[in-house]
Amino acid sequence: MLEPHPRKVPPSFTGAQVARMVGIEPKQMTYLAKRGDLPAGTHSVNGSRRMFSLAETREYVRKLSNIPSRPEGADAACISVVNFKGGSTKTSTAFNLAQGLTLRGRSVLICDLDAQASSTTLTGLIPPAEVLPEQTAAPIFYRPRPASDVEPTGFTPPVTLEYAVQSTYWDGIDLIPAAPGLYDAEILLPISSQNPDIQWWDILNQALPPLRKKYDYIIFDTAPALSYLAVNAVMASDGMIMPIPPETLDFASSVAFWNMLAETIQGLSERKGYKKDFAFMRVLLSKVDKTFASSMVADWIRATYGQYLLPVEIPKNQAGSLGALKFGTAFDMDRTIFRDAKVGIGAETYSKLREAFEQFVEMIDATVMSSVWKVSAIK
Repeated sequence: MLEPHPRKVPPSFTGAQVARMVGIEPKQMTYLAKRGDLPAGTHSVNGSRRMFSLAETREYVRKLSNIPSRPEGADAACISVVNFKGGSTKTSTAFNLAQGLTLRGRSVLICDLDAQASSTTLTGLIPPAEVLPEQTAAPIFYRPRPASDVEPTGFTPPVTLEYAVQSTYWDGIDLIPAAPGLYDAEILLPISSQNPDIQWWDILNQALPPLRKKYDYIIFDTAPALSYLAVNAVMASDGMIMPIPPETLDFASSVAFWNMLAETIQGLSERKGYKKDFAFMRVLLSKVDKTFASSMVADWIRATYGQYLLPVEIPKNQAGSLGALKFGTAFDMDRTIFRDAKVGIGAETYSKLREAFEQFVEMIDATVMSSVWKVSAIK
């Protein structure tokens, strides 16, 4: 699935693409590349155009774009991508968001909190074979146990999640991976919840301070449930994003999620005195097609969520389906993938998908700047 490479590799970018990201004229790229204080790039095989790696592209964006940096001293914006239902594009939304933010110069940490490990798989890892439980977030949820003749103990849970961070194929994205063994935490957290001295819902939040200083964004990809780990992610977050395909079951499931989350937070407030405020909550219409049934459900979603619904829709099209076959995302792909696959998917189809995700990323970044970091979206 990753042919011809044993690992995923990021795309490279033409000078025109870099210029568009930076907000300059394409003809200026040749001058900037030759000036000496910015990456020079490399010429393509036929020598006709200059190409830039992902790392080089990000350097241009950081130095030349008018996108403000995270204010000095400000913490990372933490975002949970949530949904009750599987197949709602939760993981692809989280991963595309992370990639898109890096193309705006941001540094991003993805924390995979789903034992199915879909975000981890999108980095090219094979979780059951290549990720041990102790390399996931699970150890921070383990509690010391009393000594016994059967099982020697003395294990002390790590204080922060720094031990679990690893780099990925994508410059600007680090990962706290998941694996099936992460489910151990879901078994142990209910036991911890019986101890009145343990704030089980705040364990993840307490393990984040060093990482909040290091990254611009921390994105939690949660399981399709309001699980104990998902509650920890939500409680550690500044904002939440819920992708919803315009299908009846997905819509009904989304309403159930918010009702149960409200009850959970209210219960923690009443019994534990725990207060939680969010800087933002957003709903994203995903996998949108133009059938009559989908259009009708999309209208229900618009009527229900109103101001919380983002004014961009992620289309359901063949470009996204082909990318998924190769463990790819909208930002992994370029037009050559369609030519090489010989599937007859035009550049316009791919462009619609890519542009929708770019708009989504820009909206979330602007929301974070205004509601979390309290800065203008333009330098």
